[in-house]
Amino acid sequence: MANTIVNSSNGAAADNEGRGHGLGLFALAAGAFVFGAAEFVMMGILPQVAQALRVSIPFAGNFISAYAIGVCVGTLLLIFGRRIPPRSLIILFMAIAFAGNALSAVAVNAPMMIVARFIAGFPHGAFFGTATLIAKLLARRGKEAQAVASMVTGQTVANMLGVPAGTLLAEHLSWHLAFAALAACAVVTGVLVRVWVPFIAATGADAGLGGQFMFLRKPGPWMVLVAVFVGNVGIFCWWSYVSPWLQRVGGWPNTMVSALMMLAGFGMVVGGLIGGRICDRWNPGATSALGQFVACMGLLAVFLIPGSHVSTAVLTFVISFGLFFVSAPQQLIMAECGGLIGGAAVQIAFNFGNAVGSMVGGAVLDASHMNYHYPALSGVPFAALAVVLLVLYSRMGRAGSGTAALDR
Repeated sequence: MANTIVNSSNGAAADNEGRGHGLGLFALAAGAFVFGAAEFVMMGILPQVAQALRVSIPFAGNFISAYAIGVCVGTLLLIFGRRIPPRSLIILFMAIAFAGNALSAVAVNAPMMIVARFIAGFPHGAFFGTATLIAKLLARRGKEAQAVASMVTGQTVANMLGVPAGTLLAEHLSWHLAFAALAACAVVTGVLVRVWVPFIAATGADAGLGGQFMFLRKPGPWMVLVAVFVGNVGIFCWWSYVSPWLQRVGGWPNTMVSALMMLAGFGMVVGGLIGGRICDRWNPGATSALGQFVACMGLLAVFLIPGSHVSTAVLTFVISFGLFFVSAPQQLIMAECGGLIGGAAVQIAFNFGNAVGSMVGGAVLDASHMNYHYPALSGVPFAALAVVLLVLYSRMGRAGSGTAALDR
């Protein structure tokens, strides 16, 4: 299957019915697993890493922000790699992921960890932009959102299994092993991609540097990207500190955090798959607005409900569900209008929101004397703004297709 050529001009694969394309999506999902686990594992092991590197939990939030900033900067890889076949780009991204996670595994101080996390995040957005394009090309007509959702499922499974496994390693052995395991997974994924992902020629005529950003001259993409950004600012005000929140507000012992991270990951898997299915049958903008609304209500409930074992577990699931319910619709909208750069732009907005949300949540924690209800409250206005933007975008496109707003 590695020699199969996908015709990118008509978006159809030469042997689209073949079993090998399922293997290709699996390989892409494995890459999404690596990047998803690398991004989110820090939330589950933040107390251990902070203690080992002798920094406070709010300062350790910078390890989350460093990864997110790396994602934003790393999209430059696509600008200068536009003439490289997508499969080769994916293999390059996995090599960089190996380097970043290996360096994280041997970090001995906070500055070293910040640099390592930046490197680990550097190829993240570029990977998802490229993988979204490949997944679309491998999909059967009318099933594009589900194909993208299948690829993104790797990221959600990372939260269901990879992040809890990393948390267990940190609790019972060493947090260093969590990053070492991710480095090893990056190597394995590179091999799977080389063997199972079909060859795809570089994506069409070279539009030049400026031509790649022409889609940003229209209001639709900006509405979606701003919605992704502010939506994730809101969620990550709370999510960045979910581990201590579960323990201090929910009363869970630290030995149960890994199980609750698995519950969160399950919510992400379910949300991502359902969001992809609904998107193929409905308006992508409306689908995104629905998922964002669910997350927004969850954040408000985190602030209003005093906290118990049951309530914190339920809210962890609900917000995680909403977080990835919007993923496939937003990736598909931007990939259709902006190709590689459009797909990667979603990850830039997502992770920029991640970084800002972590900073805002940390500042609110300090200002509230470590009251873990308030980071969620600070995120509600951001999440609500995302709902409004997505509803407006959906109304713009209602007269035509789900992506018609991009032409306005």
